[in-house]
Amino acid sequence: QAQLVESGGGLVQAGGSLRLSCVVSKRSIAGYAMAWFRQPPGQERSFVAAISGGGRNTDFADSVKGRFTISRSNPESTVILQMYDLKPEDTATYYCAASWRMAGTSRSAGDFQSWGQGTQVTVSS
Repeated sequence: QAQLVESGGGLVQAGGSLRLSCVVSKRSIAGYAMAWFRQPPGQERSFVAAISGGGRNTDFADSVKGRFTISRSNPESTVILQMYDLKPEDTATYYCAASWRMAGTSRSAGDFQSWGQGTQVTVSS
C-alpha cells in the first residue's frame, strides 16, 4: 500500500505562513489527483485544496482561496500546500490524500483512498 507522510506544520502567528509537504512512497502519484483536507478541534473534516494529476488544474475551498496554493514539486512523489496570511480559523490537523482512480480534482473525501497521519497547524491571534 502507498504511504503518505505530511510535514511542515507548526505554530505561527496570525498573518504568518507555512509550507506543508506530502511525500508519497511505495506507489507513484504521477497522473493521479491529490488533495488536502483539514479537521479543526471538535469539528468535522473538510476539503481544503486539490490538484489534478498533471498539475494544470487546482481547486480550493472558499475559506482559503487567494491565501493557499497547491503544487506538485515532484510529480512522482511530492505535493506542496503553501499557506499565506494564516488565520486562527485555519488551526487544524491537515491531511494529505491520494486518489488512485481519478486524474481530475475532487472535493469528496470518499474519492481518495490513501491518507497520511496528518500534521498539526496552530495559528495564534
